[in-house]
Amino acid sequence: MNIIAIIPARSGSKGIKDKNISDVAGFPLLAYSIAAAKLSSKISSVVVSTDSDKYAAIAQSYGAEVPFLRPSVISGDTALDIEYLDFTLRKLNETRNDKIEMAVLLRPTTPIRDPRDIDNAIDMLIEREDATAVVSVKETSECPYKWVKMDDRGIIKSPFNELSTDDVNLPRQTFPKLYIPDGYVDVLRTEEILFNGNVYGENAYAWINHHEFVDIDVAQDLKKVRESKLENSSVYKYLKDNYGGIKC
Repeated sequence: MNIIAIIPARSGSKGIKDKNISDVAGFPLLAYSIAAAKLSSKISSVVVSTDSDKYAAIAQSYGAEVPFLRPSVISGDTALDIEYLDFTLRKLNETRNDKIEMAVLLRPTTPIRDPRDIDNAIDMLIEREDATAVVSVKETSECPYKWVKMDDRGIIKSPFNELSTDDVNLPRQTFPKLYIPDGYVDVLRTEEILFNGNVYGENAYAWINHHEFVDIDVAQDLKKVRESKLENSSVYKYLKDNYGGIKC
């Protein structure tokens, strides 16, 4: 199957300036996702979606393709995943003869992944013909069923229509487990994106992630990653063996 990785790396991060090319143990952040994709046994090519010539040059120096830049209109803070995914796939289809069947979305903000997990998630989508996507999720440590919302008068109600206000007092074991999509790996059917305008679609299967990892959002997250034992990861070893230092 023709399976590509898409790594979104816009340049306009406000929380951390130039977050996607921040130095992490001698390599730019986005290089870790490129390396993880290259270590996958099932991904045929790695494409970085960026609006920046500088980011494009860095991505290419680590072996990714950047055949075009993303328009600024779909690169701002409010840009949606479906916008750059649809744009990227349509542009690629204009220049390639082979049909792209699946896209693996690897966000740079999760730098440490096990490439075997990527392959396992891809296999899950291949095996489930009815699946529109496979989405990595983690079990939430909190119980949103016990939360409340307030109306304009300050009266509390359950945010879930099927629950009464008193239901929030039930033991947490009463309620089903809830999971949060965590951005570790998403495997998407391209036809769902191109023809239905959905990232996940109605039949998205969960790939339950049991790893402890940092999703970089604020400066403290970046600090945690820099202080972690990156040298034990296969992606870091790949970068070290093949590139040896930062290229920013």
